[in-house]
This record gives sequence, structure tokens and C-alpha cells, in this order.
Amino acid sequence: MAQAAPFPGDEAQQRLLGGGRIKARGLMPDCSNYTYLAHVRGDAGAETLAVYKPAPGETPLDDFPDGTLGKREVAAYLVSAALNWQVVPLTVYRPDGPMGPGSLQQFIAADLREHYFSLMPARSESFRTMAAFDVIVNNADRKSGHCLLDADGHIWGVDNGLTFHSLPKLRTVIWEFAGEEVPAKLRRDAERLGIELVAGEGWVRNLAQLITGAEVRALANRARRFADEGRYPEPTSRWAYPWPLI
Repeated sequence: MAQAAPFPGDEAQQRLLGGGRIKARGLMPDCSNYTYLAHVRGDAGAETLAVYKPAPGETPLDDFPDGTLGKREVAAYLVSAALNWQVVPLTVYRPDGPMGPGSLQQFIAADLREHYFSLMPARSESFRTMAAFDVIVNNADRKSGHCLLDADGHIWGVDNGLTFHSLPKLRTVIWEFAGEEVPAKLRRDAERLGIELVAGEGWVRNLAQLITGAEVRALANRARRFADEGRYPEPTSRWAYPWPLI
């Protein structure tokens, strides 16, 4: 399985997550799928904590193929990295996980009392970026608790498994920017992403191993449409909000 392209400075961490020995420490609470806090140790003694989501532990869904959510987690990281938005923590796919193949994501140490509803509006710039990202990847489950503030003040979006469906599926708590003009930089980045997706080279070849061709094409169309229209979408129904909200 192809690995995601790392952010600058993440190469060592990528090698650790991609090849280190995984030891599951225990199930994480309040997760709809089996999600483990894992300790990862490399041959040279490097170690880190990670979130391990084995495919056999995924709850079957009506609208997403079984066993694909971990790959979608990695695909979300790839798109985040390609945009250079740093929304999604470093994530790799491990076919050799102790409970089966699945995604392995860098653990984010965060104060879980903080989430989207408590962090807005002071962090509105970061959430404008996350909202743009969720539109592009068609995130069907952006809850408030999926937004983590780390010790350096950076906001990360986690739990990105319900993404990249070829049909409209956007469900999110981030609607404060609905109808607003998208910042010019985000539009330029989205336009560039659309061009790269159509070209199909480099990182897009890795993406094509994680989601279907139809989903890659739909992703390119969403990126180009978002750049062309230049405004955040508005919710069309109550279905546009996930449940529970946090």
C-alpha cells in the first residue's frame, strides 16, 4: 500500500509510523469503530503514540464499502498534505497491523475539553481552512469533537474515514461561514489541487490506490467547483448536521 507524502520535516515520523512495531495499548472510548491507542517503536529506539484503526473493526455502513474507512483516513491526509493546509495529522496505512490492516495516525495530545464549539470564534481562520477542506473531501461526519487543539496552538481534524463519496455527503458542524467568500489563498490551493488530480501524477497515483477512480474524479470536480464558485456552501437541510454534534 502506498504511503502518504509527508509534510516537510515529517520524513522520520513517516518512517516510524510506516515501519515501526505496533503495540495496541487499549481501546479508545466513545468510538463507533474499534479504535486503539497504540505505541509504535522503531528499530533505532524511536517511539511515538498513534491511533490505530483496523479494518476488521469497522462497523458496516450502508453508503460506504466495508473495510475502506482506514484507506479514506490516509487519503484525507494525502489531500491535506497536497494542499499544504495541515488539517489532518500524519497518517499511513499498515497492512501488517496486529488486529489486521488499517490506518495508523499520529496521536495528537490535546485537551479534550476543547472542541469546535469552544474554540470558535477565536480560531475562525483555522476553521475556515478546515471547512474548505471538508467541502473538498466531502466529509460526511465533521463533529465538534473531531477538532483538536494541540500544545502548539494548531488545530487538527481527525476521524476522516467518512470522506470521498462520489455523491454529495457533506455533514458538518462548521456552518458559520456559509455563504461567505472563500479566502483567495484557499481558492488558489483548491484550483491547483484540481489540476493535479486531473493530471494524475505523483501523489495522485498513491491516492488512486486508496479510493476509486470515480471518487478521484468527483474529488477533482469538487475542488474545481469550490475554487470557481468562491463561496462556502450553505446547509440545505437538517441532514447537513451530524449527530451527535460533539
